[in-house]
Amino acid sequence: MPKKSAGKRPHVVILGAGFGGIKAAKLLADKDVDVTIVDKHNYHLFQPLLYQVSTSILSEDEISYPIRAFFQKNDNIDFFMAEAVGFDPANKIVKTSHGDVSYDYLIIATGATTNYFGMKSVEENSYPMKTLRESTLLRNHLIRTFERASRIENDNELKKALMTIIVVGGGPTGIEEAGAISELVHTAMKKDYHNLNMDDVDIKLIEATDKVLPMMPENLRKNTVDVLTKKGVDVRLQTMVQDYDGEYLTVKHDDKIEKIRTRTVIWAAGVKAQPVVASLGAEVDRAGRVIVEKTTQVKGFPEIYAIGDSAHFEQDGRPLPTIAPAAYEAAETTVKNIMHAIKGEEQETFVYKDLGSMATIGAGDAVMFKGMMKSKGLIAWVAWMAVHVLRLAGPLTNVTVVFKWVMNYFFGVRMARIIRD
Repeated sequence: MPKKSAGKRPHVVILGAGFGGIKAAKLLADKDVDVTIVDKHNYHLFQPLLYQVSTSILSEDEISYPIRAFFQKNDNIDFFMAEAVGFDPANKIVKTSHGDVSYDYLIIATGATTNYFGMKSVEENSYPMKTLRESTLLRNHLIRTFERASRIENDNELKKALMTIIVVGGGPTGIEEAGAISELVHTAMKKDYHNLNMDDVDIKLIEATDKVLPMMPENLRKNTVDVLTKKGVDVRLQTMVQDYDGEYLTVKHDDKIEKIRTRTVIWAAGVKAQPVVASLGAEVDRAGRVIVEKTTQVKGFPEIYAIGDSAHFEQDGRPLPTIAPAAYEAAETTVKNIMHAIKGEEQETFVYKDLGSMATIGAGDAVMFKGMMKSKGLIAWVAWMAVHVLRLAGPLTNVTVVFKWVMNYFFGVRMARIIRD
């Protein structure tokens, strides 16, 4: 087990190999410190593209990359495959599923998990999309559902339920998933299933508030709804989910209760910090994110820093968004502050620079917003592609992914529509 011995270099432990964790490790790779990355998976996952795995655009290996491969030339970076289960801050120890890991400085970057807001029935019966396995299970389910529908001859009600797909959540993930499912159904699957009328497929996007993409200006939000509607998606705003038993989704709108029979509810309505974060004993917010100082240090624990989806960092009176750029920028300041701490220097204040927001609605269509700049359609989609390709790991992956996006745009090609058990 990784453990710093007396007389050796300071030991920095990074919990989580997401965007913030990997960024911090890369920045520490040329520093006079020893670093251990702790993660239960041996790969870094490009989470923004999980929806493309679930809808058969990309394969699993195209949005994941071996953690050790990042640091083949960095002798001071090590990887410990284990799940963090607790902390002993008095003795500077992280407890894991494979033993204790000691540290001098700790970066908590464990990311987020799905937030069901206490609805156990929804948690048990819906399909989340925060992990590679969840995305693969959803793809398997979607294909199996249509296979089953194609075998039904005498039960039209069951066939209708199988062909009703509901996405809950009007943020970027929900928008992207709904648009991608519509294209999957009306391009690739329409050609596959000769005995199914794909016009009977009912795709609904349900959002509890009065708007989708709340970070976008009104005209881009309206454009998003218009594009989804043209794709055959029934967008329902101010509609709250109350229950889902695996057969009927119960929703409330204008004080009216409606039950929708469906076998597919995709939950993209919220996230919260990984549960292990709360076991530190520090103050956390309602989403389980640990409260951090302006230096990204956890309140009351000067040797412990938290970034990304694990941290509640307030700027301009509100917490930072749970997006990759915020994690990247926090990682940069955190690494600087750890090096300052080692040298006995004063800590720096983290200031997040908003790089704007973007979301894709489908092949060739996206929305983008930064300050006074607004864009939609093909131009925004090309910009979205460029941003995401630059953040993918490995040149081979970049080429493969761009090729698949282009083939999907021009020909609707989705070769990843296979069931993997």
